[in-house]
Amino acid sequence: MRGLLTLKDLSVEKIIELIKYAEKLKKGYRISYPDKKIATLFFENSTRTQYSFQVAMMNLGIKVVDFDTQLSSIAKGESLYDTVRTFEALGVDGVVIRHSQDEYFKELETIKIPIFNGGDGKSNHPTQSLLDLMTIHEEFGKFEGLKVCMVGDISHSRVAHTNIEIMRRLGMDVYISGPEEFNDHSAPWISLDEACKTMDVVMLLRVQFERHQEKMKISVEEYHQKYGMTVERMQSMKEKAIIMHPAPINRGVEIADEVAECEKSRIYKQMTNGVYIRMAVISDALDGNL
Repeated sequence: MRGLLTLKDLSVEKIIELIKYAEKLKKGYRISYPDKKIATLFFENSTRTQYSFQVAMMNLGIKVVDFDTQLSSIAKGESLYDTVRTFEALGVDGVVIRHSQDEYFKELETIKIPIFNGGDGKSNHPTQSLLDLMTIHEEFGKFEGLKVCMVGDISHSRVAHTNIEIMRRLGMDVYISGPEEFNDHSAPWISLDEACKTMDVVMLLRVQFERHQEKMKISVEEYHQKYGMTVERMQSMKEKAIIMHPAPINRGVEIADEVAECEKSRIYKQMTNGVYIRMAVISDALDGNL
């Protein structure tokens, strides 16, 4: 099984190599695979990840096979393995998969075509982490010694879990903040007010109010005042500090509307960088390097 499933499989050197390759692509370097076909299998809703992968494929001249779960044999009880095995038999050159099951890819070890993990359960989101790292690298030109705080629903976030592991390996100091209910003790806890004054990067995470409002016992408005990036908190940040968010963003919840696109925000730059990171990952896998 090839492709990109988790960043834990990659060395720091390989991660830096992928980031630099993506930066090269962003500056205009072009490579094409017009004879290749890749299927996107998204068993959870997605806008940025799914269509970022598809735009990346189109930029590489790859034909996109868009899988519709509602019109597929999934409704008849077909397993994930049999679905992926079917696409392999049909002759696609790779699959992008997002699934609610943690580490779903362990069921696919005999699949020979590259698999690109678009997010699994609450464990891994490797290309999201890579685009976050690319955005930070473009901003600071380094990782070693930078201070990063992730704020919000840490315990349910595959973005947080992926980032904390790799950021530490890259020499970054990682902290977490937000409601105590979501503190999984995966990193030192710090108050958001203190984080805004001391961090180089404040990364906000989407709070799934559709699942957790009753557990937190606070309203959307209360959450924003206690744990959100308000205008006042943004203004207290260091001069060169930046705000990030994997999106979708809830304006007025984890981030004020006025802050979402302020000078410190890199949220839409992250989305742009996602295309180039996914181009780099796909290209590297098709060339046999992943």
